[in-house]
Amino acid sequence: MADTLLAPAAHKTDRLPLLDVLRGAAILGTLMTNVWIFTSPGSEWGVLQGGLKPPDPIADPSAAHLAESVFRFLADGKFLALLTVLFGVGLAIQFDSAARRGDPWPGRYPRRAAFLFVEGTVHFVLVFAWDVLMGYAVTALLVAWLLARAEKVRKAAMWTAGALHLALMSLVTLDALSRPAGAPKSPDPAAVELYAHGGYPAQIAFRLEHFLALRIEPVISFGLLVFLFLLGVRLHRAGAFTATAEGRRIRTRTAAWGLGLGLPLNAATTLGGSDFYLLGRYGAAPLLALGYIGLIGIALDRQWIPAPVSRALGSVGRTALSCYVAQNLLCMLLCYGIGLGLAERFGGSGPWWVMGLWAGVSLTLAAGSRLWLRRFGHGPLEAVQRTVLKPRR
Repeated sequence: MADTLLAPAAHKTDRLPLLDVLRGAAILGTLMTNVWIFTSPGSEWGVLQGGLKPPDPIADPSAAHLAESVFRFLADGKFLALLTVLFGVGLAIQFDSAARRGDPWPGRYPRRAAFLFVEGTVHFVLVFAWDVLMGYAVTALLVAWLLARAEKVRKAAMWTAGALHLALMSLVTLDALSRPAGAPKSPDPAAVELYAHGGYPAQIAFRLEHFLALRIEPVISFGLLVFLFLLGVRLHRAGAFTATAEGRRIRTRTAAWGLGLGLPLNAATTLGGSDFYLLGRYGAAPLLALGYIGLIGIALDRQWIPAPVSRALGSVGRTALSCYVAQNLLCMLLCYGIGLGLAERFGGSGPWWVMGLWAGVSLTLAAGSRLWLRRFGHGPLEAVQRTVLKPRR
């Protein structure tokens, strides 16, 4: 989500508006999932203890449970997959730009990946344990190398990575189904106390102490990351994001297949319960994410999205790295005891305030990014990255 994701091309006239809108949707969409982490007891650690289990709207079909279930269903894993595809798109654009300039590849790109890894590490330690940047940086190094290989090599790597990942998720699901149902897990009281009343240095120390456990997501999903990166490369090179007849045709097909297969598969894994959680988030969700790409593209093509909304999403997309870090920083200060402590104050009061928190932070990011771009050409973190990575003469 660094310069490789955020800057579609070296020249402003080459920008693809759809990519900016998709990035904006992906950034705000990931917050639709992460906001439940910030507002749950035990927060970042509670994720590993089943602390994010959604309500059962069938057992209790109240308006609050139905709204929360739909909110989570539409977001969980889908926008993360969308963001990952877009990172692959950005990497392909970087490759194309280097080729136009006649520069060798990967050339200086490993420096970009290293800088992104450092950014992710700082973000992990100081702000949010479930950072995505570190995993993206490692995956980008492999995919950058693959971009210089033959198409058949990339295709083999893409489908092998996808198949191995799906096999892993299937095995984990089968193992979960074979185990007897245990008592529901409750959040670790020490973690609940830490995020509700503990100091900021103690939270940093906690993340460092549990570094390996809190970094498990990019490890178990590495095959999926490689697959989605390379899928983004293929979509970009096929013209899926361009304002052409071929681009519109691809978006229509992507929406039809992604929504047609993704919705029922995601519904099945959701109704299957917690044993199917990993298969849903890391197996079925990416398929629906492709449907989102096509649907948003069609809506933008046909001007179904109001202009203020598309401009707001585009602004967030152009400052995606800054907005990604800012949304987590804002939620940390709003929800944890080191700030306003809203998670404890409103704990047990229902989901409406959580969804309201998401809406409030999203509107803040949309307005802030729009105002920032009126004065500056890049987001604050994007500007720092460009300055640090600027070639020396």
